[in-house]
Amino acid sequence: MSEKLKKDARELFDQALREADPGKCVLEHIKLKGKQLKVGGESFNLSDFESVYVVAFGKAASSMAAALEELLDERITEGIVVSNVRSKRAFQKMDFHLSSHPVPDEKSVEAAEKVVSLLERSGEKDLVIFLISGGGSSILAMPSEGLTIEDKKAVTQRLMLRGVDTYGLNTVRKKVSQVKGGGLLKKALPSQVITLILSDVVGDRLEFIASGPTVPDTTTYEDAWRVIEALELEHKIPPRVVVHLERGRENNTSPTMDREQYERSGATTVVVGNNHKAIISMEKMAKKMGYNTLFLSSQISGEAREVAKVLAGISFDIKRFGRPVKKPACILFGGETTVNVTGRGRGGRNTETALSFCFEIIGSSGIVGLFAGTDGIDGPTDAAGAICDGQSRLIARSMGISARDHLAENDSYSFFETLGDLIKTGSTGTNVMDVGVVLVGE
Repeated sequence: MSEKLKKDARELFDQALREADPGKCVLEHIKLKGKQLKVGGESFNLSDFESVYVVAFGKAASSMAAALEELLDERITEGIVVSNVRSKRAFQKMDFHLSSHPVPDEKSVEAAEKVVSLLERSGEKDLVIFLISGGGSSILAMPSEGLTIEDKKAVTQRLMLRGVDTYGLNTVRKKVSQVKGGGLLKKALPSQVITLILSDVVGDRLEFIASGPTVPDTTTYEDAWRVIEALELEHKIPPRVVVHLERGRENNTSPTMDREQYERSGATTVVVGNNHKAIISMEKMAKKMGYNTLFLSSQISGEAREVAKVLAGISFDIKRFGRPVKKPACILFGGETTVNVTGRGRGGRNTETALSFCFEIIGSSGIVGLFAGTDGIDGPTDAAGAICDGQSRLIARSMGISARDHLAENDSYSFFETLGDLIKTGSTGTNVMDVGVVLVGE
């Protein structure tokens, strides 16, 4: 039974990746009829524009840009595509730049400078189309005046090691950047601006997707400082960053772009794909497979170990009592958990969820869990996540491997690598956060 459940779980994950295909998502939301470009209920006559510029950045930038180029073809004047993985295709009107993720570096700054240079050439008679996806915060970086990329890198690394959530990470990032928090939109004005977004943020909060470069910023310097204080990083981040944030707090500096400025800009912003869309697709497939489905949420967050405990509890109730759904059952959820790294092992939030889950279901038959990132990357590893069942921990024990020790050291990657249960897809070219599948057989 377990092998069939594992096979089904993997097929469901593959379905999520197909549904989250960036090109597919773009073409579902932007249509061209003659010279009329229709986006999100708005219509734009391409004859009204002298030039059409495209700026795509993030993990899904290449696929999104390829789809748009397929649609607009020669109508694109010029464009830039920036991602952390080399494009598999050559663009006709756009230049590709390889950048860095999850920590920004000099390539991120160089890419941002090229984007800003292009935007400065645009004018009020031009159309600028942004294609934004997860990872954009790191892939495109331009530190605030007085700060260096090393300052940004140090802050990012410190925050991530302390298990910061997406809200906290992007709140701080926006306050140490010239292009985030609406900064890129300001540089594109007075052009007409369209932004198509592939969401990798819980709740699709636009200002936290790639740190909201083309939408208004509702956070303050005070908010950023609270994140630093909550994680006890006041004395562990670069002094220049501390001074910069304190100056912003003291001067009550306004955000890069507020809501009123955004409304006046006339910009159009549309979310073309998200985690919810992927989970719905998985749910439809699971029902066709014969499973009774339980769609928990596409907005799950919190500590990976705690989420695993909740999932195990629900699985046990299904197995024993047939509640809240009867067997065979498929529990689906999406979102983004966090890990407070205290050990020295390798792993990410998905492999840590998997290790925690198999820790809870040890010895149980007919329960399988798969937890993976849709971008194919789980933390600083080459795996998307892992798959496990009630025998995982027992098999490891027979090999002299302690699940408890690996969990204590945040060494979930090594644990599943030894068992051969890592999910490896390579870069998927998309990113709509993480998905989880728990199957409970008859």
